[in-house]
Amino acid sequence: MNEKQKAANGLLYDANYDPVLIEERNQCKALCYEYNQLPPFHLEKRKELIRIIIGKTAGSFLIEQPFMCDYGYNIEIGENFYANHNCIILDGAKVTFGDNVFIAPNCGFYTAGHPLDAGQRNQGLEYAYPIHVGNNVWIGAQVAVLPGVTIGDNSVIGAGSVVTKDIPPGVIAAGNPCRVIREITEDDSKKYWREES
Repeated sequence: MNEKQKAANGLLYDANYDPVLIEERNQCKALCYEYNQLPPFHLEKRKELIRIIIGKTAGSFLIEQPFMCDYGYNIEIGENFYANHNCIILDGAKVTFGDNVFIAPNCGFYTAGHPLDAGQRNQGLEYAYPIHVGNNVWIGAQVAVLPGVTIGDNSVIGAGSVVTKDIPPGVIAAGNPCRVIREITEDDSKKYWREES
C-alpha cells in the first residue's frame, strides 16, 4: 500500500518525505498561488481555476482570495458554496461541503493530525480523517474544524470555535471546544426582520 492509499484509509502515512505526495502538494500550491494572484474582478477565470484545483464543484460558488489547500482533489463543494478570505483546507482526507454552505473569513478545515509519540512525528508520519459539512451550514469567523468532524445540516458554528467533535443538525454551537448551545427554532426566522416604517 502506498502512502496515498494509507492516507485514504485513515492509517499513519508519510506526508513529509513521500515524493509523490510532495509533488502533488507542490502542484496544488502552485495553482493556489496563481489563483490568489488573479485580479478579484476576473470571476470567470477564478472559477475556471478553482474547478481545476478542487475535486468536485457545483454550478454556483465563490471562494474569496486568498485560498489555500494541500491537494485539492479531496475537496467537494455543493451548490451555492461561499468561502470568505483566508480559507485553508488541509485535505489529506476528503473534505465535503453540502449545498448553501457559508464560511466566514479566516476559517480552517484540517483533516491532518500528528501522532502524540515524538518518534512517529519525527519520522514525518501523520493521519488524515475526513471532514463533512452538511447543507445550509454557516461557519463563523476564525473557526477551526479538526480531523474526523461532521457538522450536521442547518447548523451554525459561532466565531472562534474549535470544532473537535461532531455537531448535530439544526443547532447553534460555539466555543473551545465547540459544544451545542441550543437548537435553532422557528423564532430564529423572525429575529432579524424589521417592519418598514
